[in-house]
Amino acid sequence: MAGKHVLAIDQGTTSTRAIVFDATGRPVASAQKELPQIFPRPGWVEHDPEEIWSATVEVCRGALARAKLQPADLAGIGITNQRETTVVWDRATGKPIYNAIVWQDRRTAERCAELKKAGHEKMVTDRTGLLLDPYFSGTKIEWILTQVAGARAAADKGALAAGTIECFLLWRLTGGRVHASDATNASRTLLLDIRTGTWDPGLMKLLGVPASLLPRVVDCSGELGVTTADFLGAPVPVLGMAGDQQAATVGQACIKPGMIKATYGTGCFALLNTGSMAVHSHHRLLTTIAYQLGGRRTYALEGSIFVAGAAVQWLRDGLQLIEKSSDIEALAARARDGHGVYLVPAFVGLGAPHWDPDARGAILGLTRDSGPAEIAAATLDSVCYQTRDLLDAMRGDGAQIDELRVDGGMVGNDLLMQRLADTVGTPVERPRVTETTALGAAFLAGLHAGLWPSLEALSATWVLDRAFRPAEGAASRDRRYAAWQDAVRRVRSS
Repeated sequence: MAGKHVLAIDQGTTSTRAIVFDATGRPVASAQKELPQIFPRPGWVEHDPEEIWSATVEVCRGALARAKLQPADLAGIGITNQRETTVVWDRATGKPIYNAIVWQDRRTAERCAELKKAGHEKMVTDRTGLLLDPYFSGTKIEWILTQVAGARAAADKGALAAGTIECFLLWRLTGGRVHASDATNASRTLLLDIRTGTWDPGLMKLLGVPASLLPRVVDCSGELGVTTADFLGAPVPVLGMAGDQQAATVGQACIKPGMIKATYGTGCFALLNTGSMAVHSHHRLLTTIAYQLGGRRTYALEGSIFVAGAAVQWLRDGLQLIEKSSDIEALAARARDGHGVYLVPAFVGLGAPHWDPDARGAILGLTRDSGPAEIAAATLDSVCYQTRDLLDAMRGDGAQIDELRVDGGMVGNDLLMQRLADTVGTPVERPRVTETTALGAAFLAGLHAGLWPSLEALSATWVLDRAFRPAEGAASRDRRYAAWQDAVRRVRSS
């Protein structure tokens, strides 16, 4: 008899986690390990894939032990991951030929500019829903094949495999038997035609990526593979996979067109469910696959902010204004009303709707009486202003946004959530379970295992913790936002 629990692997940018959920969607036990980032040059960000793998093994075994469960108690495993982060490895050995290039990495900015100048962006956007930006995987794969000695020749011979992190983990979990990527992660590569759900030959040719390198594209829920016995002590089926933001969309039960969630982690990502229609944005948002079930794709409009929680980490590690990230709430609460300080956290350029890889961060509006509290408040405010950038763009594309569901590590900060509601002018709803990324992966696995009969049944598990309603007047809100827009203009590269 199949187990009644699901193990969710949440492989993120700054940590790897495993959470065991029961059949009600309640977290039972978890384990987490921080993931160090590697910065070889300014604008370059890497991970060691072997560290990702060893951390995954450690936290999965740890979570299962803490839950006092055996592999037989698991209905299956769900995987969610930092999406565009890219690995290329040797098919024979399973060893990566280079470090994982992280989604934040900007080393291919010049290549993307060349492709734009050559007039390719419209074709790329029409087929993929994406923009020509170093954020996405395609130019990262191209860079590895070009820059690593012997990689191009090995790829042409079919000796290499490439994929995003869930693909690499599935390969390792199954002992190299399965090379597959789910539709949501595949849609972030610059290589997938999102309307057909298949790899596009023209895009592969443009970026010099041979078909033999790429994984099979699969549903987000299904028989995706079976782990080797040594992973947990007995084989366990892998039944769910989705990129972190898409998984959070499922975990937040945003399953109807018009529903929107924003996840606040290292970055911030807002996804608006658009149903069976792949909506083309006129405001430089991304069109992406929200999830694919039974071969049917549901689409979303997405706004991507590169720096949210990462700005708080910078206050902690770079400026050393706080000892731990949670200290920011108390520090920011001491800021003067109307302090006028604006932090634009363009540490790795600006994401949506600007898409300016050459923009750099700045603190503006400093006066003699500006201090740590004002800088802390400006840091939290930057998260709110960037969210408004995204919501205004979505409204410009025709969306009616009645409430915003939020999740991720930052949303436990009540001060930030109230400021967010005031800034966007929309009620902000925080669910009781805020680990919705992992929960979404668990839901997708549980769907196939029969723990939940349908997406509609999943939505019944969503429970509101607290709603934050706008308390600031529209005039004050708009004045603050206009000053933010001016600050952004000052850091733009063009």
